[in-house]
Amino acid sequence: MRTKEALQWLRSVLFILQMYAAMPLMAIFFTPLAVLSRDWAVRAVRSYCRYVRWSAAWMVGLRSEVRGEVPTDEVIVAAKHQSFFDIIIIVSACPRPKFIMKKQLKWAPILGWYAMRIGCVPVDRGKRAQAIAQMKEGVRRNLHDPGQLIIYPQGTRVAAGAYRPYKIGTAVLYEELEEDCVPAATNVGVFWPRHGIYRKPGLAVVEFLPRIPAGKPRERFMVELEEAIERNSDRLMAEAGFHRPG
Repeated sequence: MRTKEALQWLRSVLFILQMYAAMPLMAIFFTPLAVLSRDWAVRAVRSYCRYVRWSAAWMVGLRSEVRGEVPTDEVIVAAKHQSFFDIIIIVSACPRPKFIMKKQLKWAPILGWYAMRIGCVPVDRGKRAQAIAQMKEGVRRNLHDPGQLIIYPQGTRVAAGAYRPYKIGTAVLYEELEEDCVPAATNVGVFWPRHGIYRKPGLAVVEFLPRIPAGKPRERFMVELEEAIERNSDRLMAEAGFHRPG
């Protein structure tokens, strides 16, 4: 292994260790305030995400950038999901983020409590009909906490260049809430993969795209959403020197 690559591996390991060490430390600091106010819980989560972005830049050379108009009103954000880092970037940018998340995360130490505190909606991804029902009910319960509802239309992390079909859950929310939808594209998987330790230096981007107005038919909405996210994610990945195989 070349010296430069070995050093990047070492930096990646140290970065990951300190990133997860910072989570309980910041949680302990913010928890008394977060118990009293959801605003403080949101501030805690966004502060941590900004810290991760900052430490990634100087420790492993992974800079990050937000492009497009950041949504600040009550909308659905339908985002490409390639790794943990796109979550970090989106949360650091949106003023009132809350997620549709897999049910198991509800019980994760620290992360689960804060996720529920900021208004995230847990669903059982393995059962489609049940997941949609849980999603709709959870969103209804949280209507008193306005913000940016973030959902991953493909349902899971997808490696750079790979394809997974888009699920109907985003369209269900789009119809149910009668809100605009803001697609979001990314290239973070080029630098921070779904699995593994190695982090590549470069510029990770999340780009908020022009919103899709509320009220479009389900089929048309899904076609527009997928086309916007996939085309622009391919463009961002190409900027980073990555091209989809085939």
